Amino acid sequence: MRTYTIKPTRLADWLALYKSDALPLQMEVLGNLVGFFVTEFGGANQVVHIWAYESLDDRQARRGRMAADPRWLEFSRKNKELDAVVSLDSRLMRPTDFSPLQ
Repeated sequence: MRTYTIKPTRLADWLALYKSDALPLQMEVLGNLVGFFVTEFGGANQVVHIWAYESLDDRQARRGRMAADPRWLEFSRKNKELDAVVSLDSRLMRPTDFSPLQ
């Protein structure tokens, strides 16, 4: 699960950039998008997305391929130029044996 906090008034710009440049590549390489959300209450200007992997090794391999892709490098350049991200928090979560999502 990854949470981005975005500068006020920049959320729409960041989402547009992500949707056009990062999401197609991530769907291709990472593959299993569980959900993509923006906060309604609580922390303002936050984006949360969750991806599922077969294992930590699977995650590492997929993210390594993505990081080496020229499209990701271009997104990273544009993202830095946009300067909308305030902070990033990543969490790796393991489902319980009774979780609907495995």
